Amino acid sequence: MPYAQAKDGTQIFFKDWGSGQPIVFSHGWPLTADAWDPQMKWMADHGFRVVAHDRRGGGRSAQPWEGNDLDTYADDLAAVLEELDLHDVVLVGHSTGGGEVTRYIGRHGTGRVAKAVLVGAIPPLMLKTEANPEGLPIEVFDEIREGVAKDRSQFYKDLSGPFYGANRPDSTVTQGTRDQFWLWSMTVGIKGAYDCVKAFSETDTTEDLKKIDVPTLIVHGDDDQIVPIVAAGDKSSKLVKGAVYKVYEGAPHGLTMVPKFAERFNADLLEFVQS
Repeated sequence: MPYAQAKDGTQIFFKDWGSGQPIVFSHGWPLTADAWDPQMKWMADHGFRVVAHDRRGGGRSAQPWEGNDLDTYADDLAAVLEELDLHDVVLVGHSTGGGEVTRYIGRHGTGRVAKAVLVGAIPPLMLKTEANPEGLPIEVFDEIREGVAKDRSQFYKDLSGPFYGANRPDSTVTQGTRDQFWLWSMTVGIKGAYDCVKAFSETDTTEDLKKIDVPTLIVHGDDDQIVPIVAAGDKSSKLVKGAVYKVYEGAPHGLTMVPKFAERFNADLLEFVQS
């Protein structure tokens, strides 16, 4: 299988399909690159090269004890881009993957990057602080850590509800969608999944957002029960100069996997990349 080697020797799995301008996808927690399959096929069918990697700690990538933090995630993304020698790249990140993309630009610049897309992304900061009152209290993330540590299988089954908005009365989310969420999540090692909670909740990417100097599309659902739009999309859209901000009414956190929202996102992504 294809791998890139991170700075510390960790093997990072990636899939690489199609040809044309490269679009590189970074997935959310606690999933794998497979969560992007529908968008990857869509974009490859429209003449683009698409790449997605499994974050360290899960899927087909190695599960090191150390390095489960946003800086290292960003450097792992850099290792993939360097392994494939990609240029003129469109970086697309969902949730924690959006933080990974943002921190990558903060640490590595935009020399290889043409555009960026942040979807339901964690920047600038999820944690509630005096300076960030719109965030979520630390107790929310402590509960997530407890769920992962004690019975992560049942925790993921339960989490799939609010993740996709399946707990809403008008939801059309299928059991199959929820089952694949559980399946992907269970391939992530407990250490990586546990440590990543701190990475996605407590890492402030405000200064990284300010460094983004390429065209950027920000998409967020206004019914996101995982990453509150007021602390994320609303703020990020003001910090990224010239960003295009699209709010999807009624969309959940995992909007890329819910058909009626995924169709809109796929069209928006294609239009943005082609513009």
